[in-house]
Amino acid sequence: MATTRVGVEITEESVRAVEMTTGRSPRVVAYGEVPLPIDAAKDSEILDEGAVAVAIRQLWNTARIKGRSVTLGIASRRVLVREYSTTALPPAVLRKALPFQVQDLLPVPVNQAVLDFYPTSQEGDQVHGLLVAAVAETVEHMIAAFSRSRIRVTRVDLTAFGLARAVRAGAGSGTIAVIHVGDHTTQVVVLRDGIPMFVRILPADMETAAIRRRGMTVVDDETADAEIPVLAGVGAAAIGTAGILPADAIAPGALRGTLRNENGGRAVTDLLGRLHSTLAFSMSRPGIAGIDQVLLTGAGAAITGVQRGLEERDQFPVRIISLSDVGTVANGEPAGELALNLVSTAGLALGKES
Repeated sequence: MATTRVGVEITEESVRAVEMTTGRSPRVVAYGEVPLPIDAAKDSEILDEGAVAVAIRQLWNTARIKGRSVTLGIASRRVLVREYSTTALPPAVLRKALPFQVQDLLPVPVNQAVLDFYPTSQEGDQVHGLLVAAVAETVEHMIAAFSRSRIRVTRVDLTAFGLARAVRAGAGSGTIAVIHVGDHTTQVVVLRDGIPMFVRILPADMETAAIRRRGMTVVDDETADAEIPVLAGVGAAAIGTAGILPADAIAPGALRGTLRNENGGRAVTDLLGRLHSTLAFSMSRPGIAGIDQVLLTGAGAAITGVQRGLEERDQFPVRIISLSDVGTVANGEPAGELALNLVSTAGLALGKES
């Protein structure tokens, strides 16, 4: 039987997973999504560990996923991703040195953060790459929910890196921006010859099908009843340059308010403005002189005006990609927004070695 890997994501609306075979021609053998109760999770942060654990078990049963070890993606707006350069060191030595090197760059104390470093290039004795820092407690809560479901998280990865792997095989040379427009969070990763050079995670509430199913709408500042609070609290540290492996966790508790759009309900216009600024800034970075094409995915990619707006405003060729662009789907690609949402999940399943 072919070896498989499983990628999983926890979003505010659902838990989703993709199981794929490994090798040169990836094949999707199982996939699925289970909705979460309101207030169970928010922005890759678990608020009700028990409810999420129930959804995970239901997902494994209904999707008939066989693997019990997974790569978990994180895409929280509280994750720090920034360019970083350091002296080239063996991985084991860098793993120990990194917390002392970057402690002044972090928004939380280094002993309350989970760190990762993705090298992109080397010049002489200097290695350049992307520093990733997440709040340890956030990651621990997610892992604990899987432990309650008897599923082992062997690796935690930035979802944007999963996006990069998902498109790498068909991307070819040149500079490509991959944009995943989610229900509440948009991720942007710019690749040069298949290597992630730039990552941004943007807040953007979009009125997707998942939002409408919950009977919610994106409202403007004048009519919103409540703001969405930021979940506070951090936990123990864990470090890994090959993957993040935190310890067990304790459950948090917080509530969510009414969705609101900061620019008077003009969700698409707001998103396009943020993407324009983000892509313009990315092209000012070393090694990214221009963008050859944009690959668009995620539930928000299907919203009227998103693709056309990108094409007209920034003059980039824009193509929407779905799960079948990542690998052959054994039982046929899912319908609607799920096929778009699962691109990043499938990329997580491909693993760092792909």
